[in-house]
Amino acid sequence: MKKLLVLTTGGTLDKVYFDALSEFQVGEPVAGDILARMNVALDVELIEVCRKDSLELTDHDRETLKSIIESSNAQKILITHGTDTMVNSAKTIGEQAGKVIVFTGAMQPAAFTNTDAIFNIGTAVGALMSPNTPDGCYIAMSGQVYAADEVKKNYDSKRFEGTQ
Repeated sequence: MKKLLVLTTGGTLDKVYFDALSEFQVGEPVAGDILARMNVALDVELIEVCRKDSLELTDHDRETLKSIIESSNAQKILITHGTDTMVNSAKTIGEQAGKVIVFTGAMQPAAFTNTDAIFNIGTAVGALMSPNTPDGCYIAMSGQVYAADEVKKNYDSKRFEGTQ
């Protein structure tokens, strides 16, 4: 069975709220549950790196993420991440020899009915497992897979778009 390393950092994907008066908080990572419900034929290892809104991620957090990736034997790596600084983190990680790395996240929490989380994770896993995806660092959002240095978040349209 093919192996998939999933690194979680938090972000909107994992956000939950407790009642109508509460603010959203980053909760337990949901990527493992989503992959289990999708019944993927993969050996999934999940590591929770942190539990933060991406605006709260620090350079130290990004270096920790990079260190985990560099020291791992995994060749296929999915990173769940908040959308506000996803591009910055993906550029920091950059290409890693012998590895396909795909960042994804969500504009709406996975707990919401109208979430894009499941679709985005599915898109990311498809890119990771495709024999046609060369080694590199990518972002899978809004139904597309982009090279990490050829994408931006469009806040007005609430989706990611290519810059090329």
